[in-house]
Amino acid sequence: MDGEVTVSRAGGLRRAGRPLHPALRPYLCGRTGYSHLAPPYQVRLVPTGHVIMTLSLAEPFSQVRRLGTPGPGTGRIGSAVVGMEDRPAWCVHPGGPQEVIRVEFTPLGAYRLLALPMRELTNQVVDLDDVLGPEAGVLVERLAAARGWAARFDLLDAVLLARLGRGPEPAPEVEHAWRLLAGADGAVPIARLADEVGWSRGYLVRRFTEQVGLTPKTSARVLRFRRAAQLLAGGPVDLARLAAGCGFYDQAHLTREFRALAGLTPGRMATAARPVEEALAL
Repeated sequence: MDGEVTVSRAGGLRRAGRPLHPALRPYLCGRTGYSHLAPPYQVRLVPTGHVIMTLSLAEPFSQVRRLGTPGPGTGRIGSAVVGMEDRPAWCVHPGGPQEVIRVEFTPLGAYRLLALPMRELTNQVVDLDDVLGPEAGVLVERLAAARGWAARFDLLDAVLLARLGRGPEPAPEVEHAWRLLAGADGAVPIARLADEVGWSRGYLVRRFTEQVGLTPKTSARVLRFRRAAQLLAGGPVDLARLAAGCGFYDQAHLTREFRALAGLTPGRMATAARPVEEALAL
């Protein structure tokens, strides 16, 4: 156990958290439990630069549908893994009791702990069984039966720590390239990344995409978008200054990228975005 569990409430939403186990901190961005008696809702999901695993201990989602793509979506889905994304989606929930653990991986943390090429998950919502195999159902049952969030976090940490010893090591060159990109919120030219790691640009793109899930160029777009969206969420900002500060060519470029990645203009996203925690699982 690493630290005490804290529980906060916002309306009917209860949020449980605990500091990450030290050995998992390089691989996870967060791990949070939620419980809620939710009315039916739908929420827009946008790229986060993370890989998300959701462990649903109550009602599954009705569907997750990519905006701008044909087809009905995933159909009914419970526990799942959401890969790296470069486009928005709608998530629809039928309402009812929800109890969820949401785990956010760095992309290379997901590569290590989920032990599969990240390109296989890109823009996908995949049933947990298809990622973890038969242990997925056992894990969810044990988490649902555990008494309290501390016991649940202990169990989940133990499972992830065991997988840590079996997973593939990311290439040091890919780790370095991702660290540079993420540290600069995407504002690093791809040619510089290739020079930094000593690979050809084509080889860097192939290895990076396998282990991160997006190409370096697309990852840079998502990271710039994420930074701009975070600043927008903090309150009113001048869009021209926002564009310049986040590495966009100009305000028009900022708007085009928001339309492509979120399906909204920056102005609409600032007023219409629903907090991601309200989606709970996804």
